[in-house]
Amino acid sequence: MDRRGFLATSSGAALSLLGVPDPEAITRRVTSPVPGAVRVGKGEVRAIHQMVTTLGDLAAEYGGGHAKHLATRYLTANVGPWLRGRYTEQTGRALFAATSQLSHLIGWMAQDLDGPADQGVARQYYASAFRLADEAGEPELAATALRGMTVQSIAMGPRYRAEALALAERCMDQARDLSDPRAIAYYRSTHAEAAALDGNHRLAAKALKASQDQIERAADAPAGESWAGHFSIGRWAHSAGMILARMGDTAGARVQLREAMEIHGLDRRRSRAAVLGNLGEIHLQEGDLDGALATWAEFLDCAEGVQSVKVRAAAEDMRVRLARYQAIPAAQDLSQRAGMLLADPATGPETV
Repeated sequence: MDRRGFLATSSGAALSLLGVPDPEAITRRVTSPVPGAVRVGKGEVRAIHQMVTTLGDLAAEYGGGHAKHLATRYLTANVGPWLRGRYTEQTGRALFAATSQLSHLIGWMAQDLDGPADQGVARQYYASAFRLADEAGEPELAATALRGMTVQSIAMGPRYRAEALALAERCMDQARDLSDPRAIAYYRSTHAEAAALDGNHRLAAKALKASQDQIERAADAPAGESWAGHFSIGRWAHSAGMILARMGDTAGARVQLREAMEIHGLDRRRSRAAVLGNLGEIHLQEGDLDGALATWAEFLDCAEGVQSVKVRAAAEDMRVRLARYQAIPAAQDLSQRAGMLLADPATGPETV
């Protein structure tokens, strides 16, 4: 599918959220600005980057539900008028690129919520992030937006496996000329996960190995500014663990998840909670009930106050799996704690 066809079929109503009416918006704004449009410069672009960092840090720590309304309000009240403003072509491309990051962040926040409508909102923002990045001439940001769509399709399960794999391949095509090993590892790992969901273990293993080769090259390299540039070896280990688990290699998955936690370290509560939830499930699958109970106790400690669909899903999954062990006091206690976590409005879907 060519660029115009992809944009036409994937964006839809999302464009109205950002006021980006069509391709070539940057050059048209430069040559024919709207009368009375606000002047935009490097300061506004820096402001968007700073807001993405601040709100992204908050969401990574406590989940998407904590800050989505703030990010959306900033987009509509501040960034929207800037997109329709007066600027040079260089500033315009930087502005569109920064707004692509903000749109992607809001898409990720919406995806991290629990309501069915949130997933549609997430897809719209990812489509807008792609459109903005493409117009700005930023293939890494465009690939990252496509990766967001891929991960969302993966999360919706086997029914969407063909869509997930197609999006992952589109992401890799967008990233074909990139040289940053972190970014390549990021997209390759998602390609591997989509292939594993599709049942193509040969392709999944090949993509995972290619991802590993890239992330090992980047072990000592400084992180970049984009989400792909912040893909660390610890986050790779988490991703690899989940891919191996999907392929039935629970022993390999357990090793990778433990390395993500204990060797590489994960500095965000949401990430640590997600890994612990997955790790407890794997311990139980391997027949290690004591290991599962100990890991799930850590998970519940870490999950308190985190608004994330991943964390809620892990807690619900844990309760179902523990139902057969209610004669064991520790299992009963964990089940009760999980029930309290799920009933707590602070960890539920966003209501603002």
